[in-house]
Amino acid sequence: MKRPLLKPEDIRLREVLFEIQQVGNVLRITAIDPVSGTEVITIGDPQADRATHERIAMRKLKYVIAKMRNNQMPSR
Repeated sequence: MKRPLLKPEDIRLREVLFEIQQVGNVLRITAIDPVSGTEVITIGDPQADRATHERIAMRKLKYVIAKMRNNQMPSR
């Protein structure tokens, strides 16, 4: 029997580091999980508020972590 796959909503992160840089006409948002060292980058509209950028980057970070953990899980 296979184990159920983790979904991004199942991932709980205690801390996430954000770095936001203006690059030309866009913002480059980096989100890092300091525990696993996983890092993702999103590109966003400079007109959007910071909370929106952080929410989108966090969602992508959780997706990537869930995908990595699902690929490492042994199937039964």
